[in-house]
Amino acid sequence: MDTRKLTEILGATIDPEQRQQAEEQLSQIHKIIGFAPSLLQVVMLNEVRIPLRQAGAIYLKNLITSGWQEKDAEEGEPLPFSIHEQDRAMVRDIIVDAIVQAPDIIRVQLCVCLKTIIKHDFPTRWTQIVDKIHIYLQNPDANSWMGALLCLYQLIKNYEYQQAEKRVPLIEAMNLLLPMMYNLIVNLQTDLSVESVLIQKQILKCFFGLVKYILPLDLITKEVFTKWMEVLRIVMEQPVPEHTLQVDEDERLELPWWKCKKWAVHTLYRVFERYGSPVNTREEYVQFAEWYLTTFTGGILEVLLRVLDQYRNKVYVSPRVLQQTISYIDQCVTHAHSWKLLKPHMFAIIQDVLFPLMSYSDSDEELWNTDPHEYIRLKYDIFEDFVSPVTAAQTLLVSCCKKRKDMLERTMHLCMQVLTSRNGEFGPKQRDGALHMVGTLTGLLLKKKLYKEEIDSLLSQHVFPEFSSPYRYMRARACWVLHCFANVRFKNEVHLVEAVRHVVNALLNDNELPVKVEAAIAIQMLLVAQEKVHKILEPQVKAVTTELLKVIRETENDNIASVLQKIVPLYTEHLMPMAYEITDHLATTFSKVLETDSGTDEKAITAMGILNTMETVLNVMEDNPEIIAQLEKTVLRVVGHILQHNIMEYYEEAMSLLCNLTQNSISEDMWKVLELLYQVFEKEGFEYFTDMMPVLHNYITVDTNAFLSNENHILAIFNMAKAVLNSDSEDESEIYAAKLLEVMVLQCSGKIDNCLPSFVELVLNRLTKKVKTTELRTMLLQVLIAILYCNPPLLFTILNKLQESVPNASITEHFIKQWIHDTDCFMGIHDRKLCVLGICTLLEMGPQRPNLDEVVPKLLPSCLVVFDGLKRAYEARAEGDDDDSSDDDDDEDDDAMATEVLSSDEDDIDEMNNEYLANLARMTVKNSAAQGVNVTTTIEDYVDTDSDDEDDEPEDTAIECYTTPLDDQDCQIDEYIKFKNTLSALATTEPGLYHALTSVLNEEQQKELNAVFVLADQRKAQQDSKRIEQSGGYSFTVPARVPTKFKFGS
Repeated sequence: MDTRKLTEILGATIDPEQRQQAEEQLSQIHKIIGFAPSLLQVVMLNEVRIPLRQAGAIYLKNLITSGWQEKDAEEGEPLPFSIHEQDRAMVRDIIVDAIVQAPDIIRVQLCVCLKTIIKHDFPTRWTQIVDKIHIYLQNPDANSWMGALLCLYQLIKNYEYQQAEKRVPLIEAMNLLLPMMYNLIVNLQTDLSVESVLIQKQILKCFFGLVKYILPLDLITKEVFTKWMEVLRIVMEQPVPEHTLQVDEDERLELPWWKCKKWAVHTLYRVFERYGSPVNTREEYVQFAEWYLTTFTGGILEVLLRVLDQYRNKVYVSPRVLQQTISYIDQCVTHAHSWKLLKPHMFAIIQDVLFPLMSYSDSDEELWNTDPHEYIRLKYDIFEDFVSPVTAAQTLLVSCCKKRKDMLERTMHLCMQVLTSRNGEFGPKQRDGALHMVGTLTGLLLKKKLYKEEIDSLLSQHVFPEFSSPYRYMRARACWVLHCFANVRFKNEVHLVEAVRHVVNALLNDNELPVKVEAAIAIQMLLVAQEKVHKILEPQVKAVTTELLKVIRETENDNIASVLQKIVPLYTEHLMPMAYEITDHLATTFSKVLETDSGTDEKAITAMGILNTMETVLNVMEDNPEIIAQLEKTVLRVVGHILQHNIMEYYEEAMSLLCNLTQNSISEDMWKVLELLYQVFEKEGFEYFTDMMPVLHNYITVDTNAFLSNENHILAIFNMAKAVLNSDSEDESEIYAAKLLEVMVLQCSGKIDNCLPSFVELVLNRLTKKVKTTELRTMLLQVLIAILYCNPPLLFTILNKLQESVPNASITEHFIKQWIHDTDCFMGIHDRKLCVLGICTLLEMGPQRPNLDEVVPKLLPSCLVVFDGLKRAYEARAEGDDDDSSDDDDDEDDDAMATEVLSSDEDDIDEMNNEYLANLARMTVKNSAAQGVNVTTTIEDYVDTDSDDEDDEPEDTAIECYTTPLDDQDCQIDEYIKFKNTLSALATTEPGLYHALTSVLNEEQQKELNAVFVLADQRKAQQDSKRIEQSGGYSFTVPARVPTKFKFGS
């Protein structure tokens, strides 16, 4: 293919006026053999302008991602496009060269291409990649190393999540390449140029990827591992060039020297965490862990303590290196061997590293000044927690205070020293740090009587005064500390009232947004933890709600939406007059969030939080039709916007809102929404059908007459179900579609008979194709059973009519056989009940009944299986209703706390960890053998695997929430009573059939049948009793005579 012509077309794709035509040309020629290699050649041409090469690389990436793997054609469909093997071979031949030679901006796209190629072709079709990488790494030209290492990284990433046995091809490749990586990094370590350090960083990334989930001990022997640990030590100790201090701190962490150190400490932490703990690691690593702990702990700790010392002496350390270093120290706290080495330094670390880290910093101040919204976002960003040195500091502080003796006491002494200091030795930033530490240790302090007794005075003396501090960060910290201590049992209720007054005042009257946010969250925590707060907050709840709405709008913070979700249900009565205002405010805020959304996760989470809060308002107001009618227009404004603009990430929430609006009644506007839903379904296909299901169910069941009044309603629902069942999607949406048909049949019994032939044809059509799950098959059968139950002659008339097109087999016979065969697959109460009622209807048909000779011997045994399931399902439901979880008293005394503290020669053990149990068993056997005792029993002998229950199906199915008239509480049709009456009637009217049904039962089955009859009588008695009760109780018609005289004796 002509590369010059291809270059011209690529040029046209970045010209807005020619783009459409150029893209059409590409879509016409991309299937031609030779296109992919030619496109790759254009991308490699240095004389072609970079934007064109970039456009070519992106097109190639998309082509390879979608077309590299050969796909089988679906039945009746043309063969999907895939790149010809000849082209694939040519691309494989030059892709590594292309990555080595390409500039970074092109390399990124080509690496994605390589990832796809490796995934499908290595090692079966393409082992040469290893040789290519090998040749480039051997090449003395340093320019080829980075590209080769990027290719190697893709090869390693391809095996990242594979089990050890599937990693054999990678290990074979690494036998050749790992020594080369090692030699290269060792030779480069003296060179601190940018180019050299970037290559070192890439080598460390490759090594980390190799050992991230599995440590291949055959490849990385003790000798090899020791060499790599030395490499990591040198990287960590290597000084960072002085000139980097000229770079702005925000950008400094992105410099290659710090990135290189980040990957080194990341690897050290990963190896220690995953393979360095003899009691918590997997069996194959236990020996390695014991060797690692004794051989390397001292040396690594020395290196990392020097990093912390740098930080202590105000020498810059990048946040990520600091965070990983602290996380490594945290691991050391749990091991006796490492703790002995760490113990002399630990309090100095708390005082000089953790305390400053947890104090309000200059960078915090700068961010609050320049962008308070970003300050709030960072404080509540859960993703930030994974990489933040402050979060790592909190974790280490809790670990050492919880697990190691005297650490809590010394830390609290330090905090109180700071908080009680009056001579100006400690400033407000240090007080912030001290309160941060105290709040972080809340869980431990509340378990220790010594501290628990003093919480009231701690809060009243050192926290409450900070609410009037001139320093805004101290006011925010005071709110945060109250949020931490929200569940403390105040000895003096005055302090609780005071706490609520302070946080409410901070929310309503403080001018600083971050203070308001902290106050709002403190209010939520107090409401959750302290019932008395409900009453205390009551007079100000309207003002609080109004302020929360403003804060949500201004901060777009999901956490504040959660506060509102807590308040609305607690104060429904008080907030009724505000319901419209709340909803309208949320709707406007939602629109604002959408307008400013640049595709970030935070915006999406906030938007979902707002929609969930609107749902909360609808939930608590559902018993007030006037208020719901007021709110409906506002909510529909939001839902309409989501559906009309196809904002798919909020479809689930939109459907929940519609479900709330159709819960009790359906307005004119809501019937119009059904049309909109149908349009969405047609546009998006059935991807969101299961999300629509609750709303569609409401449309059929809440106002059935209105549903039936317009045949378009029926048609829309039927067409949706039909589209799903004809789609061969083979997922749960098909089960929901069949359920929807069944709901229509039972809900509209006798009113949609003219539609039922279409229902039957659709279901039979789907049953003739491959049905992979028993759930779908029984659900399809249920539609037919429901029609049989509602109108037996009609079903068999329809089946007989359809029979004309299938001359060789009886449809009716096949349906009944399949049904009886599958009776053990009916789950839950509804499905089993309908199954029994269907069989009863069949037996009651008399002369109109189809031929049952073949299934008669199986009918009653099948029914007994169903009744056994029903009994279990009713019991499970009753248990569920009775299941009131008792509140655990979370008061733990000092003894409990004491058991958590480890002595200096103890390891911290994850006792529920399987590896730990296995290691414990192994050590027991080993120690016993040393003492001449032979232990043969294993832990596995006592582990209850619940294997007997593995096949137990849940007694309530997820789909049971889509109820029908058969599931109503006041439904008079009882399957037990119906079954007994049907059989009793048969004994009289058709004794021959009755004998044929019952004579096959063995003694056990006869007992089961009698038990079903007894239960039927009991349920009948219950029904009668309930009916009498509802009609005004038992009345005694004969008045009792009251004697007027009493006479004792004769």
